[in-house]
Amino acid sequence: MNAIQVTSLTLLSFLVANAQVIMPGRCPKPAVQENFDAAKYLGTWYEIQKLPHSFQKGECSTATYSLKSPGVVGVLNRELLADGVINFISGSATAKDPSEPAKLLVSFFEGTPPAPYWVLSTDYDNYSLVYSCTDLGVLHVEFAWIMSRQPTLSKETIDELHSTLSSIGVRVDKLLTTNQDAAFCSAMNQ
Repeated sequence: MNAIQVTSLTLLSFLVANAQVIMPGRCPKPAVQENFDAAKYLGTWYEIQKLPHSFQKGECSTATYSLKSPGVVGVLNRELLADGVINFISGSATAKDPSEPAKLLVSFFEGTPPAPYWVLSTDYDNYSLVYSCTDLGVLHVEFAWIMSRQPTLSKETIDELHSTLSSIGVRVDKLLTTNQDAAFCSAMNQ
C-alpha cells in the first residue's frame, strides 16, 4: 500500500469508529435556499435531528447565530452532556461567494479549514435544514441538521425535510432525534 492508501484507510477507520456517516462517491451538490437572508436567520435554533458525528454528543442542542460584523455571522453551539455539564463552542460563518449566501463556511478553531454549512431550506420562522459534506477521495462524509425555532417540529415538516435529504442520497434512517424535553433541558436555560 502506498502512503495515500494508508492515510485514507486510517482516516476512514477513525471516522467509522466515531459514528460518522460515510458514503461512497463524491459529495452531492444540492440546491440551497434561494434568496437566503442571513439577517432573518439570526437567533436561536433548536436541534431536532442530526446525522451522528463525533464532535456533538449531548442533548438539548441549540445553535445561536448573531451578526459579528458585516458579512460575518457569529455561531454559538450549546449542548447538555450526560454528566450535566453544558458544553459550548463558538465560531463564525461567512459566505464564500456573495451570489450564493446560503452556502456558508463555518470555522471554530483558528488555523483549521472552514467547513461547509449549506442551508438547503428554511422559512426563517419555523424550520431550517442544513447540510454539510466533505469529500475524502472516493468517499464522502455527511452531516445534516434539522432545526426549529421551537423545541419541537411537526411530523409533516420533518417528513418534508426527510424527503429533501433523501432526494440527494442522505440516509435519513441514520438521523438521530435530539432530546429537547423542557424538564430535561432546564439546566440549559439557567
